[in-house]
Amino acid sequence: MRLFIAIEFPDELKKQLEGMHTDIPGSRWVPMEQIHLTLSFLGEVDDATLDPLTGALATIKAPGFDLCFSGTGCFPDRRRPRALWVGLEPEPLLNSLASLVREAVLACNIPQEERPFSPHITLARLKFPAPREVGAFLDLPQKKELPPVRVREFTLFRSLLTSQGAVHTALRTFALSPP
Repeated sequence: MRLFIAIEFPDELKKQLEGMHTDIPGSRWVPMEQIHLTLSFLGEVDDATLDPLTGALATIKAPGFDLCFSGTGCFPDRRRPRALWVGLEPEPLLNSLASLVREAVLACNIPQEERPFSPHITLARLKFPAPREVGAFLDLPQKKELPPVRVREFTLFRSLLTSQGAVHTALRTFALSPP
């Protein structure tokens, strides 16, 4: 099964993020119910690894924290944008949680990407670069400031790919300790 580990957001925040959608040719906006902050993408994992993985994730001891948003951006760059995102203010406790998750995943012999953790919330993927429209989106002042969000748990998700897009199902949620 295809798995990832993420922080889920309250519906009210998801609605605000969904409200940032604009008309960009070739864009596929993330549906509101799928908006999340990925801590670790695992890819295909065999069923026999699921119990050891959930056991390893359950041993993570980390405090909860608040996240603050810091504007919009794109990957890889403005000349060739392929994804639009909302960034986050630096938060050492988030980076620490991502490192602990990575260690737990690696301990279960699940390969991880080599690139460093780059906290962001993907809003849209672009089939082809539309630098002019993306530039206009990125240059817009944020209509309303996004409120800080309290993070008190993280979740292991299954991602089932269908012809209508991915369907995400929470398999297990892991509580963080009080801040």
